[in-house]
Amino acid sequence: MVLLNPKSQTFDHLDEPSRQIMLKTIDFFEKKGKAGIKNDDHERVWYADFIDFIKKEKIFATLLTPAAMGSGNTRWDTFRNCDFNEILGFYGLPYWYTWQVTILGLGPIWMSSNQAIKKKTAKLLEEGGIFAFGLSEKAHGADLYASEMALTPLGNGKYVADGGKYYIGNANEAALVSTFGKDSETDEYVFFAVDSRHDNYECVKNVCNSQNFVAEYALHSYPVTDADMLSRGTDAWDAALNTVNVGKYNLGWASIGICTHAFYESITHAASRNLFKHFVTDFPHIRQMFVDAYTRLAAMKLFALRNADYMRSASSNDRRYLLYNPMTKMKVTTQGEEVINLLWDVIAAKGFEKDMYFEMAARDIRALPKLEGTIHVNMALIVKFMANYFFNPDTFPEILKVSDARNDDFLFNQGPTRGLGNIRFHDFNIAYSSMDLPNTAIFREQIEELKQFLLQAAPDKAQIRDIDFLLILGELFTLVAYGQLIIEKAHIEKIDPDLIDQIFDFMIRDFSKFALQLYSKTSSTAIQSMRFLIGSNKHPWLRRKPYGIQRPV
Repeated sequence: MVLLNPKSQTFDHLDEPSRQIMLKTIDFFEKKGKAGIKNDDHERVWYADFIDFIKKEKIFATLLTPAAMGSGNTRWDTFRNCDFNEILGFYGLPYWYTWQVTILGLGPIWMSSNQAIKKKTAKLLEEGGIFAFGLSEKAHGADLYASEMALTPLGNGKYVADGGKYYIGNANEAALVSTFGKDSETDEYVFFAVDSRHDNYECVKNVCNSQNFVAEYALHSYPVTDADMLSRGTDAWDAALNTVNVGKYNLGWASIGICTHAFYESITHAASRNLFKHFVTDFPHIRQMFVDAYTRLAAMKLFALRNADYMRSASSNDRRYLLYNPMTKMKVTTQGEEVINLLWDVIAAKGFEKDMYFEMAARDIRALPKLEGTIHVNMALIVKFMANYFFNPDTFPEILKVSDARNDDFLFNQGPTRGLGNIRFHDFNIAYSSMDLPNTAIFREQIEELKQFLLQAAPDKAQIRDIDFLLILGELFTLVAYGQLIIEKAHIEKIDPDLIDQIFDFMIRDFSKFALQLYSKTSSTAIQSMRFLIGSNKHPWLRRKPYGIQRPV
């Protein structure tokens, strides 16, 4: 099966200790039950039972302690972390959230050269600690340049920290909060660790009306020493961005888990409901919605899985993951919204009922595209890669499935964050020419139209400054890279060609939608609009294969 089914999944693809973690986690949630999960969500109950479970089973310690800092089966293994991500998303975003912000809080620590605090962190994880990432501020959001958290030197390796941070998960109970700021004397960036239980640390409030504790916290002359320092200068800046590179990948998996649970609940409801002497799933428009929802969800998971291979194979000479990671954050999460919208149109008012998982899913799926940088921030990053992706391919060794039980060392040694425009990619045509299906053939024609648009009618200076124009162009580019990785993963996992052909059915429609949006921009030139966006004699998007999968999903 492409999708997770907690009732039948055995996790035989994992080693036995990792397999037991997944099965025990599922058992924890199944015993808690949907009613218990829903009650805690409605009453905004802090998920202490889950954190106690994590502590008892040493789950965060096992999954999030790098091999060099732990013992036994501890390692940071993206392959197995994908499974845990998906399980937590499946049962409820709050549980995934405490995992996610722990990952973010650990990033600057594991990237630090401060060995003493790394050993301390490994011990805290062993004791069941959770962590937090103090980056954003109330007045500036994620604008790191404008950070007002001040670290003032006192001499002899001592400092005091003053300032506030905002929208910080786990900040109410974090063992350590990795805090980003500036040296008040030199103005250089700094990362340092603080303890949420210290008297000079104030957890101001939960800024969200939710079960998650998304805190505003303040430091009041908080004492810091060299022992608490994680990084300075460009190292601190790089740690902030590289941590987000690691963390943003998980957002796509939360969407995948949420949508999978919502899909099962929706199709079970629809298949059991009889209206006008027909089951709801007999109506053609309902079948279309379910097929679209299923294929979009399958595509989300195939892409995210393939991205993990690139993350685990990354090096200073191969940073292709820096395109695919923001796509997992931006594209997969927005596709999650599409899936929930389709399912909601099927189950209608049922989706509001308080006893349905769907009620949580419809609310929580909206959050994920808006975390770890907005859609627009991540799309602006993605566009930087477009020229090299299309017109300057390089040669790389073929990357197959990377599922071995090893530590992903490079994620915590990513190096400088500059030079994104110099990153090279292998030829995307290798993937597209490897699959001969009716809809992939049409999609290849659309890609060629986009390439010719970029060659013969490239955006002018004014259009380049028009962020809205570039965002739409970025959507078209994103579809190309999205389809490429889906095809690559389909070959690796031997996915049914009918499913891939149906995935490209919606890809063709989406490509046409974004082309029309670009055509509708008042700044589009005549050659852009009439020759490439609607004026092609080929009109490949009008010749897509009609909705064709008739067997039940």
